[in-house]
Amino acid sequence: MDAKKELAILADEVRYHERAYRAGKPEISDGAFDELFDRYVALADELGVPEAERLDRTPGADHTDGFVQVEHRVPMLSLEKLTPNRKDSKGQPMPLGEQLGQWWQRRREDLELSSGTPLPVYIEPKIDGISVSLLYEHGALVRAVTRGDGKRGDDITRQVQSARAVPAHLGKKGSFEVRGELYWPRAAFDKHNALLRRNGEEEIANPRNGTAGMMKRKDPAGLELAGITSFLYQIPWFEGVSLPGRQSEVLAWLAEHGASVYLDQTHVCDSPQAALAYCEGYGAQRGKLPYDIDGMVLKIDELRHYEKLGGTGHHPHWGIAYKFPPERKVTRVVSIEVSVGKSGKLTPVANLEPVQLAGTTVVRASLHNFVELERKDVRLGDRVEVEKAGDIIPQVIKVVSHELGSVPFSRPTQCPACGNGVVTEEIFVYCPNPACTAQRRERLIHFASRRAMEIDGMGESLVGQVVDKLGVESPHQLFALTSGQLANLERMGKKSADNVVKALEAAKSRGLARVLYALAINHVGETMSEDLASYFGSAEKLLAFAERYVAGDAKTIAVVAPESGSGAIEGLARKTADSIFGELSSPAIRKVLDGLATAGVSLEAKTAARVEVAGVAGKTFVLTGTLPTLKRDEAGDLIKAAGGKTSGSVSKKTDFVVAGEEAGSKLDKAKELGVPVIDEAALLQMLGKA
Repeated sequence: MDAKKELAILADEVRYHERAYRAGKPEISDGAFDELFDRYVALADELGVPEAERLDRTPGADHTDGFVQVEHRVPMLSLEKLTPNRKDSKGQPMPLGEQLGQWWQRRREDLELSSGTPLPVYIEPKIDGISVSLLYEHGALVRAVTRGDGKRGDDITRQVQSARAVPAHLGKKGSFEVRGELYWPRAAFDKHNALLRRNGEEEIANPRNGTAGMMKRKDPAGLELAGITSFLYQIPWFEGVSLPGRQSEVLAWLAEHGASVYLDQTHVCDSPQAALAYCEGYGAQRGKLPYDIDGMVLKIDELRHYEKLGGTGHHPHWGIAYKFPPERKVTRVVSIEVSVGKSGKLTPVANLEPVQLAGTTVVRASLHNFVELERKDVRLGDRVEVEKAGDIIPQVIKVVSHELGSVPFSRPTQCPACGNGVVTEEIFVYCPNPACTAQRRERLIHFASRRAMEIDGMGESLVGQVVDKLGVESPHQLFALTSGQLANLERMGKKSADNVVKALEAAKSRGLARVLYALAINHVGETMSEDLASYFGSAEKLLAFAERYVAGDAKTIAVVAPESGSGAIEGLARKTADSIFGELSSPAIRKVLDGLATAGVSLEAKTAARVEVAGVAGKTFVLTGTLPTLKRDEAGDLIKAAGGKTSGSVSKKTDFVVAGEEAGSKLDKAKELGVPVIDEAALLQMLGKA
């Protein structure tokens, strides 16, 4: 393959997998992504691509629409990694010990330490969860924020408090920021996945993805039942409280004041050789721990060195991460088949000779997309190396050898389910036929799932039977099913059938947001479906708007996708709006919605439609700092309900900045630009709620 073409393909793959990771649905392991990115960097070096034109690696932006963003007082950067893919200046592989030794020596030089002066390094397990920053004031938790892009993250205070994942109180005086990892213990995670299986729903890939998803639920009710918890490990900022001077002592201080830490699983080393040996030896304990760890973190123990050591815009110099190598096995590709998803996306899947991997027998592995299949040149009969992404998702890493007679797999030109010609978008292949039987089945499974219409008992197996044996093709036909029809299906009796009919009746009142999400419209996830339902109030108004939008009405388009600034629906860009309203105006979607209305399904928003308030409607507000009585997302909802808009940044087009305590840089920016600054009381007065 031409090098420039391969670089473009690699760039597309890197972007796609970064988006999937940020969405909490990674398709490849961290190690596989590192290899992909390292290949991109090597090829970019070979082609002499300027730094300014390359993809960058920063902490993954995890912003979710509907969540208020908070600026970190101290940047929350990711750590530099020891990686088996690194090469020296001569292009030769650099052993991990050599990498760690060089890092250790650089830190000694940065601190100007003499050869006889020890530099203790503290080693902690690297929990496989999501990073969180916690602000405590006078002992009480007042804010929890995700890592985000390292400079600012999403406010998940309500979610963390509802989940009871961190101490509600820590210490008694002063103010301080604590950083830690939210994680899902394996037993609690397995229990949750078992419940999903019983309900016929898609299981969560791994505890880390599940934790990220749970912490971005807009409605945090019931989160305390999940069992998500935390380990706290760092205090980057404090005032009004006295803290010890070593990292090892800080963990002890946190433990004494009620925090959960991994104090008994840490170690101090004075040399890179001893540190690497400890990290490698610790890996043998992974399977015995009640939670997942994916490596170890090495930190300079004396905290007084941190300021002098500094860092880059990407990572601090006071620490480095050691990642455990994933378990990999070699097996043979017996065949390659193509699966069809609810959106019509065609995915190649390798059927393998059975192989034991991470405690289970693996017989199938994802090849993700045809670009990756072709880049790796995976063929029928090949011997391939397989691993599990996050110890959950089996995937083919690379070809070990092309066996005699191995056959390349040709990219399909027709859908394997319906025979329709396929189309290619970016790195993916799709079946564009909405009547495709495979798509119908997958869409109905999604429609009935818990996060969509929540039809208890209508799992994958039952959906398959009602499609194959009862001729159900569209969601509205589900609501016409009778207990008698269902009772005659396999593994169904009268009681089970009656329960499903009751669940179908209950699902009719879920509301417009759940219906929109259940229809699997491209780009309409849970957040977007809630925003559309909240703004339009009914399917009738939404469809009328979509019709005007597709007809090219300039005023209509400007409502959601103005030429500059943000529209009425946060995070909806022009290209995405074109896709969403184009699909909503299609005869296929209108037919489904008409059928649901006839079946008695509510197509009205469960939350009241907005009522414009003079002085607020059409205005853009920026919320910053801690408000006296309202959470910022609550204030944002009130503004939107009154016809206003919220934004995460201050500009000349901002109409008002609503400032609370610790407002920070946004308040400074407002004063610099002359933007009016109001407090919560003034906002409530504008909203008519004072």
